[in-house]
Amino acid sequence: MFDSPLEFTTSFVADGHPADISAGPTDAHARDGEALDAYSRVVTAAVEAVAPSVVRVHPQLKGRGGVGSGVIVSPDGLILTNSHVAQGAPTHEIVTPDGRRLIARLLGGDPFTDLALLRVDDPGALPAARLGDSQALTRGRLVVAIGNPLGFEATVTAGVVSALGRSLRGQGGRLIEDLIQTDAALNPGNSGGALVSSAGEVVGINTAVIAGAQGICFAVASNTAAFVLGELLGHGRVRRGWIGVAVQRAAIPRRQALAAGLTQDSGVLVTGVEAGSPAAAAGLAEGDVLVAAGERRVAGADDLIRALDWRSLETPLPLALLRRGRLEHAVLTPRERTA
Repeated sequence: MFDSPLEFTTSFVADGHPADISAGPTDAHARDGEALDAYSRVVTAAVEAVAPSVVRVHPQLKGRGGVGSGVIVSPDGLILTNSHVAQGAPTHEIVTPDGRRLIARLLGGDPFTDLALLRVDDPGALPAARLGDSQALTRGRLVVAIGNPLGFEATVTAGVVSALGRSLRGQGGRLIEDLIQTDAALNPGNSGGALVSSAGEVVGINTAVIAGAQGICFAVASNTAAFVLGELLGHGRVRRGWIGVAVQRAAIPRRQALAAGLTQDSGVLVTGVEAGSPAAAAGLAEGDVLVAAGERRVAGADDLIRALDWRSLETPLPLALLRRGRLEHAVLTPRERTA
């Protein structure tokens, strides 16, 4: 007689061969421990790769406080942060994780993506993070949010990608597009910090938390951030076409894609159309899925944003879209977005 059912490890099945019935709870605990160790290693590696590049940002505005985070994206001193963090201030104090205090000037801001670009002049070499491909993200992927808030350097939270291609009304009612939704908590002062993939690449710039909603946080996708960075660096502002739609990324069922002759597995779902807009004049409607704009394939909101750069202004733009599963076409003329 065994004193405990966990003291034996083998029994016999009907054909007489031994079968392993090793103590399940012990093995399960071991596997859980290994999984947690692996998870911790991934998070730790991501933090080690990017945390040295996440800085604290103090706008130098007379009579106005405020603090946020930023991400160094080039060794010569370019820093991405949020437009609402920069607040239009011409200069900012930058505090690095190793305690250095530097002065950065504002190169430009883009409230429509809630991004701003700063430059530290003569900084010496700074540790720069690498921008990844946000379009390669999928729901459920592990991400790590890193900020430098309120004097607490390299604050880290972890979670997963909850959704892609979201739109959100920002300050002043502006619609911010191509957002990554995550349950990685964004603490006060984390705005402008980095959303990091398991590969140690920045896939988003943290931007917003919905008040009263547990675990719903957002980051501007890195592909959009890279586009805005180039525009701000080259022109000091982002000129873009406006067509008057709210969109989010959407999967295209394989059967629909094959029937329509498409090779892509995603497009952008129209979730709203503004009255009097070019989209409304062209007959676009909620539920349409845009799959091409001009000669550009549209697989995500960042593709549509690129198609609506300054070259699209006042120029007829052909669109391909899926409507109730059928491929249709429309033409509209983007106007410059000014408000």
